[in-house]
Amino acid sequence: MTLQKSTIGKALVIVESPTKQRTISKILGPNYIVKSSFGHVRDLPSKEIGVDEQHDFKPTYVVSGKPRIIADLKEAVKKAAIVYLATDPDREGEAIAWHLEQLLKLKPENTRRIFFHEITDTAIKESFDNARAIDHNLVDAQQARRVLDRLVGYKISPLLWRKITSGLSAGRVQSVAVRLLAERAKEIADFKSKVYWTLRAKLEKKDTKPQFFARVLKWQGKNVESTTTYKLFAEDYKVKSTVFDTNESLAVVNEALRKGPLTVEKVEKKEVKQHPKPPFITSTLQQDAYNKLGFSPQKTMQTAQSLYEGVEIAGKNVGLITYMRTDSFNVSKLLQTQTNKFIKEKYGPQFSPAKAPVYKGKVKGAQEAHEAIHPTDVFKTPQSIKNSLTADQYKLYELIWLRFVASQMADAIFNTVSIDISAGSKENCLLRANGRTVKFEGYLSVYKDDEPEENEKEDSQTALLPALEEGNTLNLVDIETKDHKTAPPPNYNEASLIKTLEKHGIGRPSTYAPTIKTIMDRKYIEKLPKSTKLTATPLGIRVTEHLKEFFKDIMDLSYTAGVEEKLDDIAEGNKKWVDVLSNFYNGFSRDLKNASQNMISSEPVKTDEKCPICQKPMLLKHSRYGEYLVCSDYPKCKGKKNLNGKTSVPVQQTNEICEKCGSPMVIRTGRRGQFMACSAYPKCKNTYSINAEGQKIAAKIALDSGKKCPKCGKAMLLRHSARGAFLGCSGYPKCKTIIQVSPEEIKEIESKNATADK
Repeated sequence: MTLQKSTIGKALVIVESPTKQRTISKILGPNYIVKSSFGHVRDLPSKEIGVDEQHDFKPTYVVSGKPRIIADLKEAVKKAAIVYLATDPDREGEAIAWHLEQLLKLKPENTRRIFFHEITDTAIKESFDNARAIDHNLVDAQQARRVLDRLVGYKISPLLWRKITSGLSAGRVQSVAVRLLAERAKEIADFKSKVYWTLRAKLEKKDTKPQFFARVLKWQGKNVESTTTYKLFAEDYKVKSTVFDTNESLAVVNEALRKGPLTVEKVEKKEVKQHPKPPFITSTLQQDAYNKLGFSPQKTMQTAQSLYEGVEIAGKNVGLITYMRTDSFNVSKLLQTQTNKFIKEKYGPQFSPAKAPVYKGKVKGAQEAHEAIHPTDVFKTPQSIKNSLTADQYKLYELIWLRFVASQMADAIFNTVSIDISAGSKENCLLRANGRTVKFEGYLSVYKDDEPEENEKEDSQTALLPALEEGNTLNLVDIETKDHKTAPPPNYNEASLIKTLEKHGIGRPSTYAPTIKTIMDRKYIEKLPKSTKLTATPLGIRVTEHLKEFFKDIMDLSYTAGVEEKLDDIAEGNKKWVDVLSNFYNGFSRDLKNASQNMISSEPVKTDEKCPICQKPMLLKHSRYGEYLVCSDYPKCKGKKNLNGKTSVPVQQTNEICEKCGSPMVIRTGRRGQFMACSAYPKCKNTYSINAEGQKIAAKIALDSGKKCPKCGKAMLLRHSARGAFLGCSGYPKCKTIIQVSPEEIKEIESKNATADK
């Protein structure tokens, strides 16, 4: 299409990010002014709840701290003939567009909302043909989520401060995520391991290779393999085992196998097709990037954002992928046609399916108008643009490109064979061997599926089997027995946690990465030592138990997923956001009142430990950073011991007295090592440097070195610290220039100053 030139003034296009601004400016050309809002321009206040529960949950929005940016936008609006709000194509983007409209006082007749799923010439120019008014249903859905989360956070968090410890927080999605890990920690601790055996027979057809394995399937008419299902909090956990739980049973089977004869009872051959996986959506991209690249969800989203907003290639900013916050598998017909052409040229016509594949989303509320995450141009192969990308951008772009191209290719085809073998008679002992050979690689020539889990590898259909017919007699080469222990369910990692949240409909694409970051920052969860596995901390478990007792709805998976569905209904115009919040708040306010009255506070526990300063008993207390001991005479005595796996005492008594207030001086440990400080802190903040023996280093007067600061020209002074002498600018703290000095120079400076004093 051809963009129309304004007859009155240039059109103004407002986006959220400066990178997006630069890319779109070059696409639109001189007839358009493109400005960036640098993210949100209004939000709820940070120091108060900002929601009026008595009057339809009316939110109070305050302007974000961007006076120069907002002033610049207001000035640009005055000169513009028309304003296009080109924020991201989701609820958050729609809300930003609405806040811009309100803050800049835009006139509806001169304001249009445009959006695009990829930053390319075609997509951006087409967006102007489909310009529309702001969708207030989407705005209401985002506003409902924001107000709902504010109510939960600002109402429960102060309660946790009073009852447990300060600095805690709760959240509609984050608290459920912590519960998943807390419950999993309990499941692992309570798991009772059992011993079982597996048995395989190594067989061969006489004078024929290859040899192959067959597993025992039935013994005396009963299935040998069994699956025990453990009913866990979030999902059923299945453990496969066998009835061979004693050496006597194994001995009987060994005898049956060795006696034989081993006869082929049944040979079943099939041709099996394996479909490619769909293109990435947000959750699957985060999972694959974590498992294959080691990227955290946050790093994945940051890198994807840079690929979406534009990378400079041959002097031009180019958006390389579609919008990365999506739960839709939809792909445009135009791109499918282009990809089909690429596949035929690159791999051959046989690798292109007869009909373009269609993938249906599983998430309720997924907007099919949205696009999956895929390259904007498949002819921009990862290798062809590698020199224009950072290492992380290249790895993620390659992952997205390979997954998408594979999703548009033909199925892989396998020839499979299943062979049943009797030992003596099939009623007595029956074995089974499975094999599979690749007939046509199809999409697997581009994108390999994940390796099978370890407990699946023994049964995976990859064995190469000889040509066998019913009635063939086989030779027993060997019998392999192996003892195992049933394993507890595994700890979550970031990828599997996201997968579980998505499975239960908790949160949405934009919330997974920040949710995990928040609960880690709050010390509710942590990584196991030397591992990527996550576990709930004692603090996370304690908070979870309190919330489960008093806020059953918020902590329930199905209830939380139901809230997400109601938000989807608001976005689709089927529910009013105030009605949804009213229904939620009626029950929530009752729970809040009950918790305020009946939740038991975590009182300090008296211990036998003595205070290192005054020798009085110490109390065990909890904080968001873990357990610690504090003197029972606090606040008169500031004695304290850290119990986070450390044996050293961060506060040690000394014989020194503070020169300023007369209180005892103690030795504390900070980021830069140990130092001497007044025990009356924070009332008195007197400190001294100490030497290796813990003795106070006498203060030395700063001496004029005779040198000038290379940055500001002021005098450089000889100063002293626990780490030694150095030259520091006399303009400190405005100028923080430091110069290292040799022992010879120190003596020379001290000598000159001594002579000057005389």
